[in-house]
Amino acid sequence: MGVILGIVAPVFIIVGLGYLAAVRGFIDQAGFRGLNDFTFSLAAPALLFVGGTSGHGGGGPAALAFFGAALLIYGAALWLGTMRMHMPLGEAGLFALNCTFGNTVMMGIPLITAAFGQAGLPILITIIALHSMVLLTLATVVAEIGLHRHAPWRRIVVATITGVVRNPVVATVFVALAWSTIGLPVPGVMRRTLEMLGAATPPVALFCLGGSLAAFRAGQSWGEVAWATVLKLAALPPLVWAGCLLLGLSQLETGVAVMTAALPTGANAFLLARRYATGADRSGATVLVSTVISVFTLAAVLGWIRPG
Repeated sequence: MGVILGIVAPVFIIVGLGYLAAVRGFIDQAGFRGLNDFTFSLAAPALLFVGGTSGHGGGGPAALAFFGAALLIYGAALWLGTMRMHMPLGEAGLFALNCTFGNTVMMGIPLITAAFGQAGLPILITIIALHSMVLLTLATVVAEIGLHRHAPWRRIVVATITGVVRNPVVATVFVALAWSTIGLPVPGVMRRTLEMLGAATPPVALFCLGGSLAAFRAGQSWGEVAWATVLKLAALPPLVWAGCLLLGLSQLETGVAVMTAALPTGANAFLLARRYATGADRSGATVLVSTVISVFTLAAVLGWIRPG
């Protein structure tokens, strides 16, 4: 619990600083929009490109168990959002992202290192390398289809492809994949520059989240936040565990995959919701609430699956 608190506390401090900056008027909403655009258009793509071209070995079976479960939860949340909560398709797609997209970098890396040592990192890095490609791309496609749902199907296809290509985060993931597949080297100066830019992503995203919470009005969102938190923290980890059992994975692979699934909702889900101006308040609240509750659920999961 002490280890988890030590990792979670900086998250709340940075969110709190963003909230304070907004409440006190140190940064206005135009300033926060600029920071949000910087993070989404420059810092996050830099982080993803560096991660996608760094090379990683092993972890494929664990990633299969993780994303198989994540896609099942995404589909269930999409159905829940559209059929039960009567959300438009695009909004439901972003709600489903809140239920599946975890804080794999800022919380995942230190937690996995603390729990499993260096042996767990290659497995986690494999999941991280596919995390944005699979989940952010899926949410972007669903959002674009939802935005153009009344258009002819050919226009929907063109608009969806255009929206994906114009999304700097998703486009960068595919560029990094192609770059890595071809085997092109990344010059040292370029990599260091991108690493410096990418390092700004987690703290600035959390700072922007705090700024957005200053104007948050709960309204009818708390029920949806509760559903997203339950699906993310209570449904996804056991489903990943079941997938690991079916695939016959080792204790280490199972532990890393389940711990990764138990991470709270990541701030990139909020960034995408804010980009589409759909459900950003709900997404921000889900990040905050799931992070608070994850202090206890992560401790329980860690005690359950930690080897030795």
